[in-house]
Amino acid sequence: MSEVESATTELKTQYAAQVAADLERNAKEQERIGAEVSVLQEQLLALQRDHALLVNLQQALSGESPADAGAGSDETVTPAPSVPRQAPAGPAPAGQKKAAAPKPGKTPAKSPGTKAPTTGVKQPTLGELIRTHLGRQSEPRSSAEISTGLAQAHPDRDIKPKVVRTTVEGLVAKGHVHRTKQGKSVYYTASGTAPADTSPEQKDLVTA
Repeated sequence: MSEVESATTELKTQYAAQVAADLERNAKEQERIGAEVSVLQEQLLALQRDHALLVNLQQALSGESPADAGAGSDETVTPAPSVPRQAPAGPAPAGQKKAAAPKPGKTPAKSPGTKAPTTGVKQPTLGELIRTHLGRQSEPRSSAEISTGLAQAHPDRDIKPKVVRTTVEGLVAKGHVHRTKQGKSVYYTASGTAPADTSPEQKDLVTA
């Protein structure tokens, strides 16, 4: 009987260890995906700001009046387009007249509800901040050091260490940042900047 209980206890211990390992992998995967989502959201906001700025520049270069460009700008530039009211069924009231077309040579008046695109200063993305920060460093930096430096230099931005680490790895994949390893620690340098440590282990990582 004691051998059966011993085998049962050992089996339960193995299952418990397997479940704990699965939970740990699940938590790490959630963190990784959450960091990637944050990076994509920031990139989407940057693209939206660029789009609004480009639309404004296009209108200025083409010399279009606000009314001429209103058909395209209302849909792409206005942050929250209002839902048009549905016209009541039946014939139009007797006092209501159809809007007349503008006469040649005259620019139609700007609609009160149409807003011109704002031309705010474009904020750099997190990837641009990381590349600029590494370019100013004389020695390789870890992701934690990069996160601390950016948080101090840009207190108005919400700099998260997990997002910084994911973004730096993305820059490494694109060749904008070099990754080196010293023991168990990983350090990063801007592309074109030679790392301080030139050990054989680092040379293998750089050439790989």
